[in-house]
Amino acid sequence: MKPPIALTIAGSDCSAGAGLQADLKTFSSHGVYGLTAATCFVVETPAIVTDISALPPAMLQKQISLLLESYPISAIKTGMLYSAAHIEVVCEILEHSKIPLIVDPVMIASSGNPLMEEGAIQVIRDRLCPIATVLTPNLPEIGVILDQDVVTEEDQERAAQDFVQRYPTVACYLKGGHLENTQTHRDILATATSTENFFAPHLDLPYTHGTGCTLSAALAAGLAKGESLPSAAQNAHDFTHQALVRSHQWGDLSHLDQVQS
Repeated sequence: MKPPIALTIAGSDCSAGAGLQADLKTFSSHGVYGLTAATCFVVETPAIVTDISALPPAMLQKQISLLLESYPISAIKTGMLYSAAHIEVVCEILEHSKIPLIVDPVMIASSGNPLMEEGAIQVIRDRLCPIATVLTPNLPEIGVILDQDVVTEEDQERAAQDFVQRYPTVACYLKGGHLENTQTHRDILATATSTENFFAPHLDLPYTHGTGCTLSAALAAGLAKGESLPSAAQNAHDFTHQALVRSHQWGDLSHLDQVQS
């Protein structure tokens, strides 16, 4: 039996804890065959980003086009797209696609370093968000997209609803890991017609490098396998929490200890 295929469009992380490498580990753990289209190369560890080298947008276009022509892809996720030009390429290729598109709007690394050029935010708002199946922002990212402060549980609830009102055909999986002074973190899956909550206890970890990549990749894997959005979201939430629980001592999540049937 052939495995489902998922494509990740993202940056390459030399420490392999985030980006394309984390996505591939997550896909494999879910029994999904992963394809990659690289946007840039990032010199980083869980603690720091020292350099970013972007591939030409034309090279990104060639990668995506060839893979779409060559493989029966069941889900696509985007991670670090880096610039307005790279986002435009993705949108031009995928705007009429019927393949589920999971958008992780990567803007800032866990270390605090910026991962997106100025000017890209408006392209995300105007072109990428409207064609997504589901967006998976954290609290700072949804704040940038909506241009509002999102720092409390009440802000989180309001932001999730504001997003689906602005983009009624797009689901929002809004992560709550950035909430401070709480022993329980809540993620919210909001659509135009429903809301679901997922809870996990706070973990006191030195790094959470690759958490967003892992969750969005797990969500993409679930959709690639034909799961419903709520089921894929619940499984992605649980998988990511366990990857955090089993984090390696050097700071990266552990993806491969949880093999999915």
